[in-house]
This record gives sequence, C-alpha cells and structure tokens, in this order.
Amino acid sequence: MAKVTGFLEIDRQEQRYQPASDRIRHFKEFVLPLPEPEVRRQAARCMDCGIPYCHGPTGCPVHNQIPDWNDLVWQGDWEEAARNLHSTNNFPEWTGKLCPAPCEEACTLNLEDVPVTIKTIEEAIADKAWENGWVQPQPPERRTGKRVAIIGSGPAGMAAAQQLARVGHDVHVYEREPRAGGLCRYGIPDFKMEKHHIDRRVAQLEAEGVVFHYGVNVGVTHPMREIVEGHDAVLIAAGAERPRDPGIGGMELDGVHYAMPYLVQSNRRVNGEPVPEMNHPDDIWAGRKHVVVVGGGDTASDCVGTAFRQGAISVTQLDIRPCPPEKENKGLVWPYWPTKLRTSSSQAEGAEREFQAATLEFVGKNGVLTGVKCARVDEKRVPVEGTEFVLKADLAFIAIGFAGPLEDTFVKELGGGLKQDRRTNILADEESYRTSLDKVFAAGDVRRGQSLVVWAIREGRQAARAMDAFMMGETSLPR
Repeated sequence: MAKVTGFLEIDRQEQRYQPASDRIRHFKEFVLPLPEPEVRRQAARCMDCGIPYCHGPTGCPVHNQIPDWNDLVWQGDWEEAARNLHSTNNFPEWTGKLCPAPCEEACTLNLEDVPVTIKTIEEAIADKAWENGWVQPQPPERRTGKRVAIIGSGPAGMAAAQQLARVGHDVHVYEREPRAGGLCRYGIPDFKMEKHHIDRRVAQLEAEGVVFHYGVNVGVTHPMREIVEGHDAVLIAAGAERPRDPGIGGMELDGVHYAMPYLVQSNRRVNGEPVPEMNHPDDIWAGRKHVVVVGGGDTASDCVGTAFRQGAISVTQLDIRPCPPEKENKGLVWPYWPTKLRTSSSQAEGAEREFQAATLEFVGKNGVLTGVKCARVDEKRVPVEGTEFVLKADLAFIAIGFAGPLEDTFVKELGGGLKQDRRTNILADEESYRTSLDKVFAAGDVRRGQSLVVWAIREGRQAARAMDAFMMGETSLPR
C-alpha cells in the first residue's frame, strides 16, 4: 500500500480546468495537470483495502493493478509504475483522458465521497513515461510465420494488433478512414484528447511490425472473403456505428443530423483533413445557431462542447430520463457504477438541460428546421398530454446511442454466414471470441455493443490471446 495514514491526513485534490470562457475559444485539451508532488500525495491516499474493488470486475475493465502503481508513485518509482500500468493497459494516456473512471466509484474511500484520484494518477504516469522515453517499441524476438488481419483501428483493433505483433505474428490492420484511431480519432473531440496521442501510438505499433492499410472499407471496397482467405486469423473490430433510429417525424428537414457525422466533420476540420467548404450543403456548422441535442450520454455531451466552440448562440440538451439524484445511496449501489446527476465539462460551458423531455417532432418551414416539439413524460416515459412545448432550433443532433455495426459492409457480403445476436452485434463469446465463421474473431463494440474505451482495450487484448492460442496451440499473452 501507499502511506499507511495517507487517507486520513491528505484531502482529495482533483485536476482543474481552464475557465469555460477561455476553453470554448479553442479545441485543445484544457485540463490543468496536478504538480508531481501533489500527484504523489494523492497516490499516498490509497489505503490497504481488504478487497481492492477498484481493479476488480466492479471497477477497472482492463484490471489495472491500481493499488500497486499508487504505491510505486508514492515511493517515487515512476518508471516501475509505468511498466506496471502498461502490463494491463496498452494505451493508458487514452483511458486517463477518456474513461469515466468506474474505478473511482468502486474505491473504498468513495463510501465517504472522497475516492483516490485514480484517473489523474494514471494519466500522470502515462505522461511521465512518454516524457522520459520509457515508452519504446517492443518488436518480437522471433517471427511465427502467421499472418493476421484486423478490421478496424480503434482501441480494440490497435490493442489486439500490438499484442499479436509482440509475439511475432505478421499483423495487418485494415482501416476505412485515412488515419488510424477509430472513434478515438474521429468521434472524440480534440478538447477531450488531442490526436497526437494516437499518432505516437501508431508509430510505436509500426515500429513493432504492424502494417496499416488505410482507405480499405472491408466488404465495400475490398471483399471480406479475400481477407479471410489471405490470413491465418481475422479479427473484426469495426465498432458499432449504426445510429439508433429515433422514429421522430421531421428527420428529413435541413438542419437535423445524427451526432456522429457532425463530430467526424468537426474532428476532420480541426486536424486538417478534407471537409465540405463552409456554407456547402453538406457542411454542418453550429456558429450563430440555436442548437438542440437529443440524448443524455457522452456523445450528446461532445456535441454540446463542439457546438459551443463553433459559436452556437444556445445549446439545449434533451434527456428523456428523469433528473437523477445528486447523490447515490452508497449502501445500495457501491461498488457499482451509480446513477446520479453528473455534469460534464461541456454541459458546464452553458448548456440548458431538460430532463423527462420526449422529442415528439422536428418542425420546420420550407424544408428547414425551425424548432423541436417536446413533451414531459411520466415514469413510463410516455408523453403527458398538455405538457408540450417547442424549443427554437436551427440545428438538431440525435445522440441516442448506436445499434450495432454498419450493415452495408462485410455483414451484407457474408449474409447469414456471420451470425449476429438479437441486437445485431457480431455473435462471439467472451472466452474464445470466435464468430460463426472459421478463423474469424470479433472484439470491442462490434461484439459487445456500444461501450467504453477501457472495455474496447480489454476485449482487444483478450481476443489477441484467443487468436494466438488458436494459431499456435498455446499462448503466453495475458488475459
């Protein structure tokens, strides 16, 4: 453990943000890191729990050995802490920025609402590892002669690629977009994670022998059957990109969009990739507009923050769920993830939030959106008659989640040969990760459905282990 009495003597200190008035003027990260001495003090708060729920199944999906590296940070052994962290997590700087930190909710000190700042410490370890040159390529000592294909270069695909390359397989990643990273690059705004964090990991993987093939849309521009025939094992890690259909009237109006095309376009613009010209019919821009975001999750919050940075006049977020309590009942839910009122950094930048609000219809004039018709709902989420209201809107984004992989791809090409579950995710179990097709595996959102970056990394690592065992008859890769 860290300092024996640390949790009694040291108060929890969190990272701070640039003021909202400053950070909405740019798309860069705005978190202000804690000084190194303070990070060490925060690590010292980790107590000698009988059962450290933070890194068990209730806390960290990748099973980070959190108490171990907290102790190492407190002792000042940052290099060993970095080695320990990387032993379970291929991309800790990604999770340190993007993960909602279920580990902190599961922390024993969270029973008193003062959990260890695990996420902050994890990010600090990863940053120091890069600063000191401790993150280096680890090319294999021998080659197996086995050729592996990975479809998709998001966190699941990249984690699997790195694991498989390090044990000597010839790994080829096929990516539809011009650059790697999946939704971490094209769906997550730069103000949450700048893309150089992805670029340096891509460089590391390439130095370890991974080959990236960009502009390859498997099942569309390149047959899936050729991929399968040309490799000893194939991993599908293409994500769950098909948006849920809201079934709302007025979807055809100019100004109504699904969230992801908006976020992708913004990320391309910020990072210098081709996008529609301003005022082009395909251009989605929130500047000088009243914006309504339908949905209460992370994607909706990302739309809020992006709209403010583009100069939106107002942003209103609609959530059909009732406003949750400000504090959960610890005795009922700890150490599990609780339902409680959370305000994201984007929402804190000035968004109006409407709870128990159903979106009834998008209304417009001459084919152009002018407003969003809403109503309050009862406990069964049924609109209550007489509670209707209309929000002024020039732009509306639908961010109510994703329903599975895109259908007009390898899914369509393979027909019923590639079995799907009732939610249309690729059917594969959590042990073998094998699909209904011989030597084809699936991991990440395409298998489990829309989820967190930590789950994607975990599934990529587990699938790599299963694939290595399948090809070699045994494996040294960790679960």
